[in-house]
Amino acid sequence: MSRQLMVVPSGRRVEVGARVTFEGRTWQVNGVVDGRVHLAADDGATGCVLAALLVAAEDFAVVGRSADELPAAEVWQALPLAARERALAWLRHIREIETGLPGGAGSGGEPKPEYDPRRFTLAEREQAKAAELAALGWTKVGRNTVQRRRLAYHKQGLMGLVDQRTVRPRSGTGRADERVVAAVLEALRDLRGRKAATGKQVIERAERIVGTRYGPGRVKMPSAASMYRLVKALSDPAEPLGSPARTANGSRRSGGPPSASRPAERIHVSTARLGARVVGEDGRLVAVSVTAAVDEATGCVLAAVLHPQESDAQLPVLLAEMAVPRPLRAGWPGLVGRAHEGWPCRLLPIEARIEAAAARPVAVPETLVLDAAGPAVTSWFLTVCEDLGVSVDLARGRGHSAPGVLAGAFTRYAAGLADAARPVAGRGEDDAGAAGGWFSLPHLQDLLDEWVTARWHTRPQKALRHPLLSAAPLTPDEMWRVLLGATGAVPLPLSGRHFAELLPVRRAAVTEAGVRLGRRLYDEECLNEHRGRSCPTTDDGRWEVHHHPYDVRQVWIRLPDGLLYPLCWTDQAHVQRPFDATVHRRITHVLAGRGSDTTVSGAAPGTGAGAQAVRPRSQVDDAMAVREPGSGPASNGTVGGGQEFGLWDAQAQAGLW
Repeated sequence: MSRQLMVVPSGRRVEVGARVTFEGRTWQVNGVVDGRVHLAADDGATGCVLAALLVAAEDFAVVGRSADELPAAEVWQALPLAARERALAWLRHIREIETGLPGGAGSGGEPKPEYDPRRFTLAEREQAKAAELAALGWTKVGRNTVQRRRLAYHKQGLMGLVDQRTVRPRSGTGRADERVVAAVLEALRDLRGRKAATGKQVIERAERIVGTRYGPGRVKMPSAASMYRLVKALSDPAEPLGSPARTANGSRRSGGPPSASRPAERIHVSTARLGARVVGEDGRLVAVSVTAAVDEATGCVLAAVLHPQESDAQLPVLLAEMAVPRPLRAGWPGLVGRAHEGWPCRLLPIEARIEAAAARPVAVPETLVLDAAGPAVTSWFLTVCEDLGVSVDLARGRGHSAPGVLAGAFTRYAAGLADAARPVAGRGEDDAGAAGGWFSLPHLQDLLDEWVTARWHTRPQKALRHPLLSAAPLTPDEMWRVLLGATGAVPLPLSGRHFAELLPVRRAAVTEAGVRLGRRLYDEECLNEHRGRSCPTTDDGRWEVHHHPYDVRQVWIRLPDGLLYPLCWTDQAHVQRPFDATVHRRITHVLAGRGSDTTVSGAAPGTGAGAQAVRPRSQVDDAMAVREPGSGPASNGTVGGGQEFGLWDAQAQAGLW
């Protein structure tokens, strides 16, 4: 009996025997060897393709498997809590009907006799589920209702299980502040298993967490009654407050969970500081950190996101980076090409880089292991993980060491680039800034992506060994291919439309010129019939815009048909400028020359105020918009003392446009 699709605890794999569509044909997966999938078509044709390229193809699909549909973040948050809980309960019941197990096939355990797919038909299992729900007190639930819910789930995803009477127009406020929700969840985890724990203790601990993390009085706390309802809603029904912690049957290893043995089984998310700084949009040097998602079994970096040290990376953005293949992202080859042209010192030619990045491993994790001091876990992120079958766990001890090693190695590489560019650029020893001062955040992110693909994934690591060649260390790429062949299964990624769905949401108006976010204008032809109009699906008339926090080159807008459309930054020259080495050299001179007017905070060691060249104001300086102290409120792009001095103003002064 051939297996059509094997769904593991994370949810998603294609195993040997599965039937897939690719390049206009239907194929059967005959084997996975050395990271390549061997296919056989019904007409006798055979093929072999790299696994990463197969699952990233636009026409790839698993026969008999419905497409994943993630609920829109704002729509889901606007639903009543009871409606969300009931939809998630329906999800487990439907999984049990179809696979025999509430967690899906491969989640472990034995199915109940009445839900065993080998003994009963789908109709009989639906009837058994209706009887079970009626016995549990669910009203007006017959076999027809169960069948409708199951079909709605395959058509609409998790939103198909929601009582449509509770669906309301999108709202930008939501029901509860996500920061409060995250604090309550953290408090519940801290007090888990304590016999004396009460709802009041959870609320007090959550209030302390919010006050410590965001500052006293910065986050408005709900009323006491609302907090009690929130604690009750977020508590585990199987482990209520005041009850002892549950223990698993059987013995466990004293060292924690067993080590991962297949790709994407356990992915560690950890943050490390970089020794380089970047030029922020306000013209100051900013310290940055890297948050990386590293596969435990192979050492592959599925995602690495740079962000300022004072803020955390957002987990949905990291999930989008690790689970959506790059070729499926809108405009990806063009964005990579423009960024690649802006720096002469490259590890790979552009054609080789695009090919290598397209083959880079991507996957939806089975278990996501987070550091206790890492990014905040929001209710929206937990909903997405539940829908995709991703388990979320906290790291024990000091967490994974790979992000720290990665940060140190990449910092040395970035410093070497700056040193190599000094003679070419004519940069003096007394100029402000160090290695990081040459780069903007998008520029350094582009260099990191290339370095991970060309260096990290191709460097042997002592911890990676082939079972039959234990004396020879393997590279992460080689280990990924070896384990794909050993398991005989390929992890399935998300589709291209999910990348934008997982990004943060902002509200904006659609004007005649396009959509303005911050100081940038985005536009495309898809906005033509909506210019100057209000959004018909929102209360305030503003449009839902998804954006990448650290990539300003394009955004996505949701139009009335419910789909997200990409919008490009209108000035394509500006899109390339953040990646231009000459731009950063000249910006550094401009910032250093303004030493008498502004202070470049966060300068690199050895480049204090005395090292910066000081010159009097020129006519160009007088023409720039500078807000003197005490002359009014500063804008978003301010540099100490209340003076307004944007990065793009510095670029204009440098004579770049």
